[in-house]
Amino acid sequence: MPVESDAELRELLGLRTVAVIGCSTTPEKDAHEGPAYLLEHGYEVIPINPNAEEVFGREAYDSLADVPDDVDVDIVDVFRPSEEVDGIVDEVLEREDVRVLWLQLGISDPEAERRAEDAGIHVVSDRCMKIEHQRLHAP
Repeated sequence: MPVESDAELRELLGLRTVAVIGCSTTPEKDAHEGPAYLLEHGYEVIPINPNAEEVFGREAYDSLADVPDDVDVDIVDVFRPSEEVDGIVDEVLEREDVRVLWLQLGISDPEAERRAEDAGIHVVSDRCMKIEHQRLHAP
C-alpha cells in the first residue's frame, strides 16, 4: 500500500539519512535545492551522482550500490526519470537498511513500486520531500 496519510508521511520524514539519486551540483535545479533544504533541516544527505566527485562538500557516489554497507540509508530519494525506477528498486532491494523509496514529483513506476512494497519498503510516489516537510512541519 503506498504511503498516503499525513501521519505516515510525518513518521517517514522523521527518518534522518537520505540517499539522493540524481542529486545535482546545479543550484537552480530541484535536484539540488531539495537536498540542500534537507541538509538545512538536519538530514544527513548522501549524494548519488556519477558525474560529480562531491555535492554540498560531501562525497558523491556513482550509484546506491556504491554507498558502503556501513553507511545506513533510511530513505532513497529519487530525482531520475520514471524509466530508471525499476533499476533503482533493484539496488534498493540489495540493501537491508532502506526503509523508504521516495519518488519525486512526476516520477512513478507502479510495477517497480509494487516490488519495493512487497519487500516491506514504504513507497512515496510523485511527491516532493521538501514540499511535504514544509507542509507538515510548518509552525
